[in-house]
Amino acid sequence: MLLALAVAVTLVGVVFGGMFAFQRKLIYLPEAGPPLGAAGVLPGGRDVTLTTSDGLSLASWYFPVDGAKAAVLVAPGNAGNRAYRAPMARALTARGLSVLLLEYRGYGGNPGEPSEDGLKLDVRAAQDFLVREAGVPLIYFGESLGSAVVTELAVERPPSALVLRSPFVDLASVGQLHYPFLPVRWLLRDEFPTRDNVARVKAPVTVVFGAVDSIVPAQQSRDVARAAGARTVEVPGADHNDPALSDGPELIDAITGAIR
Repeated sequence: MLLALAVAVTLVGVVFGGMFAFQRKLIYLPEAGPPLGAAGVLPGGRDVTLTTSDGLSLASWYFPVDGAKAAVLVAPGNAGNRAYRAPMARALTARGLSVLLLEYRGYGGNPGEPSEDGLKLDVRAAQDFLVREAGVPLIYFGESLGSAVVTELAVERPPSALVLRSPFVDLASVGQLHYPFLPVRWLLRDEFPTRDNVARVKAPVTVVFGAVDSIVPAQQSRDVARAAGARTVEVPGADHNDPALSDGPELIDAITGAIR
């Protein structure tokens, strides 16, 4: 019995230790290699370099629009690279908004390893760029994990409007849903407390989410919206990665209508 108990304890330790050590490989899912240039996505698109306060140079895409009424800082979710957000950039620029597609550290050929603290620095470098370059009101837009990133930024550096797509309460709440057999809240190194932060945001907030989201349950997005006193846009029948939540009309209307 003692031997069996020792084996069980060892196995549990190995599982928990592995989850703790490699958890960021499960959270951050970058696509390797840089995508094509911004000009190949949209005429006038610019390949830009954002410099973080810890010395990283991050390749990103900027799509300026002459006479833009606002500029959108796009903080992406945890997977892919900036090329996946190109349809959104096309739709928003067609509606008269300039767009910066931020590429995090470790994504799209960029140096560094992603973490909560690292992404805080990345989004600040993006906001610094837009303040210098755009000269118009700023809309922060965050997609899933990016919602947590821009919400934290908005507390310190308020935008003209904040739009969150499929936000979660905090990372542990999502992790516990998908790994119910693990003490996720105890193991996690990155917290991303969206609901707590959004309650401190002074800018107007809009929350967009899919009614049948299988990654971030719709109720979590509603909880974030309630904490912010936000306007909500529920997209019927939409799951987390459906096109409706990439460049669908409800999403694009919510962003373009955030500043009136």
